[in-house]
Amino acid sequence: MQKKSHKPTTSETTENTPSISVEELQNLQNQASEAEAKKQEYLDALLRERADFTNFRRRIESEKSQMWAQASDETIKKLLPVLDDLERAMANRPAGNAWADGVEMVIRKFQSILDKEGITRIQAEGQPFDPNLHEAIMQEESPNHESGLVIAVLQQGYMHGERVLRPAMVKVAA
Repeated sequence: MQKKSHKPTTSETTENTPSISVEELQNLQNQASEAEAKKQEYLDALLRERADFTNFRRRIESEKSQMWAQASDETIKKLLPVLDDLERAMANRPAGNAWADGVEMVIRKFQSILDKEGITRIQAEGQPFDPNLHEAIMQEESPNHESGLVIAVLQQGYMHGERVLRPAMVKVAA
């Protein structure tokens, strides 16, 4: 048996549909638009907060890496005088001493560690004097060099990437 579908008549439809006045309909539309505006406001606030948090996280990561680099640079700066002393000892070593081979090995290890950390020596001798890289502690007349050229390095300078850890102490031609 098939059931016949029953179509409601106009009077039945009117009875089942609640009647809403134009004023109530306008009120509901106003509430809906206010709710939509509130939703958009909350969404915008959420997106701003999310962007602020992302920027905050990036800034913290950047500051953290800068702090590590600074701490590393400070530690290396404290160790550079030890390397200077070892190099001075090797420059003045007596001939035929076995201990000199050990000191030479320590210097090579030290330099290897600096290389791995990205620490490089500042090339100064024969270069034009640069106050950003060099610290002039002497000036000397030199017929063999142009004025303003570095003629001797008295203490080696070092850089970490683009940052100067310690400027080279140099003698400059007058």
